[in-house]
Amino acid sequence: MQINNSIAFVTGAGRGLGTHLVTRLLAEGAAKVYAGARDISRVSADWASDERVQLVTLDVTDPESVAAAAEIAADATILINNAGTLNFGGALDGAVEDYRLDLETNLFGVLNTSRAFTPHLIANAPAAIVNVASIVAFAPAGIMVGYSISKAAAHQYGQALRAELLGSGVQVSVAYPAQIDTEMLSGVDMDKASPASVAERIIAGVIAGERDIYPDDASSSLATLYAADPWSLEPLFLRTGE
Repeated sequence: MQINNSIAFVTGAGRGLGTHLVTRLLAEGAAKVYAGARDISRVSADWASDERVQLVTLDVTDPESVAAAAEIAADATILINNAGTLNFGGALDGAVEDYRLDLETNLFGVLNTSRAFTPHLIANAPAAIVNVASIVAFAPAGIMVGYSISKAAAHQYGQALRAELLGSGVQVSVAYPAQIDTEMLSGVDMDKASPASVAERIIAGVIAGERDIYPDDASSSLATLYAADPWSLEPLFLRTGE
């Protein structure tokens, strides 16, 4: 999938990894980037005033908001489902409402946007959908079990979406980053990849047509470990938190 002259829509673009994905798309020559955020008045990224960027109010958990955004961006050729939430808690002590919140954004938000944008993407093909999941989709992190469940569900949804869109001209990729140095993990003490480098590797994976993208050194090594021994990640993640 070529980024040069493409028209992209990025959800969760107002902060964290999303801002860097927009930056990278522009650097790769995207003709237009729709930057979706809940509150566009608070977007302060360097690209906010770039004439190639259009800010779009978007709540991925609200089907009406998603439908409106899809109509605004009917010319899109790339959808990057980046919006996400993370609530901390274990299997026994995590708040059920927190589990629901993570699922609402990390699974159903991806479902909402994918369904709304797919007709446009097929019409504009060649096109691509990129879902940002997490390496904890393969085994749960002990301190963020609800989040891990939601990302595992997003992983399965991405596989189903890829199968249904086979032959449609819409490429489906799923990215599985490990820990990223963003506000979401600001209170967690561990090694983290820079969001700029993660964004660069995600976009490089899209260009290369990769179905599964491991956009940092940790996720790449963990994926190799998982491929050799799937059970190896479970005790590792439960012990370290990711």
